[in-house]
Amino acid sequence: MSEVKSKGLAAKQASYQLINCTTEQKNAALALVAAQLTADHQKILSANEQDLAEGKANGLTEAILDRIMLNEQRIQGMAEAILQLIQLNDPIGETLEKIEKENGLRIETKRVPIGVVGMIYEARPNVTVDAATLAIKTGNAVILRGSSSAKHSNLALMNSIHAALEKSDLPKEAVQLIEDTSRETAKELFRLNDYLDVLIPRGGKTLIETVVREATVPVIQTGAGNCHVFIDESAEVEMAENIVLNAKIQRPSVCNAIETIIIHENWFTAHGSALIAKLQEQGVEVFGEEPVVQTCSGVKLATDEDWSTEYLGLAVSVKLVSNVDEAIEHINRYGTQHSEAIITMNKQHAEQFLARVDAAAVYHNASTRFTDGFEFGYGAEIGISTQKLHARGPMGLKALTTSKIMIFGEGQVRV
Repeated sequence: MSEVKSKGLAAKQASYQLINCTTEQKNAALALVAAQLTADHQKILSANEQDLAEGKANGLTEAILDRIMLNEQRIQGMAEAILQLIQLNDPIGETLEKIEKENGLRIETKRVPIGVVGMIYEARPNVTVDAATLAIKTGNAVILRGSSSAKHSNLALMNSIHAALEKSDLPKEAVQLIEDTSRETAKELFRLNDYLDVLIPRGGKTLIETVVREATVPVIQTGAGNCHVFIDESAEVEMAENIVLNAKIQRPSVCNAIETIIIHENWFTAHGSALIAKLQEQGVEVFGEEPVVQTCSGVKLATDEDWSTEYLGLAVSVKLVSNVDEAIEHINRYGTQHSEAIITMNKQHAEQFLARVDAAAVYHNASTRFTDGFEFGYGAEIGISTQKLHARGPMGLKALTTSKIMIFGEGQVRV
């Protein structure tokens, strides 16, 4: 039996054991994981250094290296996120609906685990911990398949998770890591219908499109982030500059960073040059339409490809519009339904933008960088769903559950 199938079988069996685990048992296991990560931080950092060295030798971009990179602060952040997760309500067993029929039947719909969740992801060793701990809290088993670029880090993190679970009441087989990172194992995971209940890809556009196209297992699509901010004519200048700089520069390699700035032409005439200059001072390469190129030095002419590009680095495109309708039309054409923002003092324009922009998260006068499970109070996230069925936006605990209908009778039969 292949590694994928053997670990799939083990995860399936573990998922049945997890059904009987109490919230107290799951929280105790999570506390052990948090403590183990802290205790093993030097081992984890050493493994991560090996991944970074190999990544640099293989010519990985700075954006990818940033996603792979772990440090003391990020490991401590993982542990703190787990402790926050412990404090959150356990959704399992929640009654969603209760009906009493005239014939005496009682029908109750309750929230239950999905079963076995598959995760395939690129770089991002933090996903190993996020996915494992969210699955534990919701009574799901999880099969993880990271990329070769973070294989040493993922294995070190998995060793810590297993060491913690061995001290708990939960089966350590509830969390599995596919160590073979070849394309063959990925394709096998795509079709692991006998053991997987859902597959969640988390990575770049190519990975996500491949999984959606080739998987026979049900997929929750976590999308690429071609995100926009629209600066309306009435936008307050300092607010607009602060939001744009934060959304682009604070961490440019992540999916909720903006890739295009849409600016009302009147606002651009009055304040655009100063904004572009501040971006350039921070090392941002700017691509713009002809009026932007003519007005601002150092700006390169944007092409149609730029409007669709997720730069994942210090680059941004600039689009000029004459009204909010044009901004919405551009976003709905080129966006990836992730996170979109409007900066405006016009309440009507804000309401119009929030209602009509097709995205999982829409903002008024705030940075798109808040689209994150931790920032939304979920403790962590297993991904940011850009599809519309089952879950949308940052996926916390409830997104890893489904429902079961339980019917209680006293001998009733249908006539």
